[in-house]
Amino acid sequence: MSGTKPETRRPMLLVVIVLLLSALPVAQTLAGDVYTWKDASGRVHFGDRPPARARAEPVEIRINTYTGRPIVSDYKASGEVASRDQKDVVIYTTNWCGVCKKAKAYFRAHDIAYREYDVENTRKGRRDYERLKGRGVPIILVGNKRMNGFRSESFEKIYN
Repeated sequence: MSGTKPETRRPMLLVVIVLLLSALPVAQTLAGDVYTWKDASGRVHFGDRPPARARAEPVEIRINTYTGRPIVSDYKASGEVASRDQKDVVIYTTNWCGVCKKAKAYFRAHDIAYREYDVENTRKGRRDYERLKGRGVPIILVGNKRMNGFRSESFEKIYN
């Protein structure tokens, strides 16, 4: 752009601004608004667009994943849920959880072996999650330590 004349820069800048502004409605649609409403027979419906002839309410979507500082605690192992030894790492995840992906990437980058159980798609994962009284993901077990959520600094304290 340094070699372009000022008269040429203005139309290009205007085009860029118009393109950005025209993308806003698309970005809002992609944000994933969800609405709920009842039809004439009283059945509840959900959709990404409110219907034209019914009163729809927006639905607040909350992702069930641990955020903020991880909670680290001792836990009483119950049966198969227990880690085998002090360095044995078990992680309970879902395939949509960004924090879970971050934890697994950390484990791979640091050559930390781990066993993973998906709490939505595997029977053992669901069963263990219930035994652990899980309320979000990830749940990470190291020996007799339990971490809800993930931060590398907190994990290093219980792993090392």
